[in-house]
Amino acid sequence: MATEHIDTRLLEELTEQSQDLNSDAVKITRSALIDFGQANEPVQRRWWQRGGLIAGAAGMAALLGGTRAFADSPSPSVSGSMADDIMALQTAASIENLAVSVYQTAAGLPFIKDGNKTVAAFIAKTTQQHQAHAQAFNAAATQAGGQAQNSPDPKYKAVVDQMLPSIQGPADVVKLAITLEDVAAQTYTKNVSQVSSADLRKLFASVAPVEAQHRATLLAVQALLAGNAADLITIPVDPSKLPAAAGSVGFPDAFYPTTNASPISEGAVK
Repeated sequence: MATEHIDTRLLEELTEQSQDLNSDAVKITRSALIDFGQANEPVQRRWWQRGGLIAGAAGMAALLGGTRAFADSPSPSVSGSMADDIMALQTAASIENLAVSVYQTAAGLPFIKDGNKTVAAFIAKTTQQHQAHAQAFNAAATQAGGQAQNSPDPKYKAVVDQMLPSIQGPADVVKLAITLEDVAAQTYTKNVSQVSSADLRKLFASVAPVEAQHRATLLAVQALLAGNAADLITIPVDPSKLPAAAGSVGFPDAFYPTTNASPISEGAVK
């Protein structure tokens, strides 16, 4: 009986496209931040002049840098829609902060650190991406006149605190990470229709698919772990050894849901 030849070129192309998705998202995110900062520059300058808090070159540097909060809370002159935008950005940053904390904790666990190298590499790369997302959301929040959110999302931190003591292996880590990635993807997908400017919609729309990609990867890993096929969690993978469901398990939804999206005020700075 002749051995069936498996053409892996398509799989290699899909892997490359997956990497390109995040690279493209980073470019779009940077572009959206620049455009958002430029669009809000006149408004922010008027606010600085009225409040006498920041002026001249120092104020412009803070606006473009996007790494320092202008005040402890949005200015009273900030419109209702802008205040909502700031809360949405702060909540997004809080979700990213929690994700970073969870992945960093997971990376230090013996069964991750000394376990499957592909899982460990995924966690390291994903941590970097979440850190970049948090910086982007905080940059936009400060550009809008708000405060950077450096704390984790309070609702899901309680969930994490409850689950962490019971984690005993990679499958538990993956399950928790799927929850956080799904919340992030759903929240940012919904935020696209909630924020008031095209640049912020572009920002959320550029990050949401990256989080959805993380979830899809984790769902596939979860399925392989459940099927006692941890040896197949590797890059590159031999597609002839994968179960039939491997091509669909990571994409259970035709359209990404938003029923579990966090409200914009959930992680806002109090």
